[in-house]
Amino acid sequence: MASLKDLRVRINSVRQTQKITSAMKLVAASKLRRAQEAAEAARPFSERMERMVGSLAEIMGEREDAPQMMRGTGRDETHLFVVATADRGLCGGFNSSITRATRARIKELAEQGKSTKIICVGRKARDQLRREFGAMIVDHMDGIGRTGGPSFEEADEIGRNLARRFEEGEFDTCTVVYNRFKTVMSQVVTFQQLIPFSPPAEAGAESGDGSGAIYDFEPDEEMILSDLLPRNLSIQIFRALLENAASEQGARMTAMDSATRNAGEMIDKLTLHYNRTRQAQITKELIEIISGAEAL
Repeated sequence: MASLKDLRVRINSVRQTQKITSAMKLVAASKLRRAQEAAEAARPFSERMERMVGSLAEIMGEREDAPQMMRGTGRDETHLFVVATADRGLCGGFNSSITRATRARIKELAEQGKSTKIICVGRKARDQLRREFGAMIVDHMDGIGRTGGPSFEEADEIGRNLARRFEEGEFDTCTVVYNRFKTVMSQVVTFQQLIPFSPPAEAGAESGDGSGAIYDFEPDEEMILSDLLPRNLSIQIFRALLENAASEQGARMTAMDSATRNAGEMIDKLTLHYNRTRQAQITKELIEIISGAEAL
């Protein structure tokens, strides 16, 4: 049975932890607002860019002069996953949900006889995947968005890295894995294919104006796509990083709120136990005093 001193020490320890989790919740809430605004502001531009490139891709069709980033290599043997997580923990299941979905997809591809490569964006992705898939990790990047959130320059650097690896024939298909921000309580693990370009399902329906007009492009479609495809690659990565940043802060705020409430409940239980133990000791001492007095 714990002594009164042990109970006091534990209560004080839980109170200090509660102060820390409460402070982390407030910090995450302040960061969440900016991150959510940035993610929501990036969605219309990235979606419109994707639809525009999809419209051009439909016009190009299966033409041999179409950019390779759109046509692909013609094979489906080597898959590259860009797994985007956070550098820090204490954000609930945010990181583990991404790596868990990635593991499942890698095992599914392995059963089909296909090889996999991984680029980890964020320290937690590397830490959680390297034990089982360490040989598949070809590159990792830490510290993305450490100062003021993700920047387009960081996303563009990742995009250029992917484009270079694709030109060198390191993979056939590239997919980014991230958490799409839905609400503070809900984030959705998303697999978005980047290379070869996969137009959204609604691109054809929303690309035209319904008039049946025929458009001429200047310069030609091939030249436009050769410039837009690498730019769209960086934009989609930037969007994924912004969605991830908002999801991380939302998950951290939720986790710290739960931790703060759990600490409060634990303090109440420990305080009740402390009072009962203290009362039992007082009662015991009184009984001993009375018994001694009666013995005399």
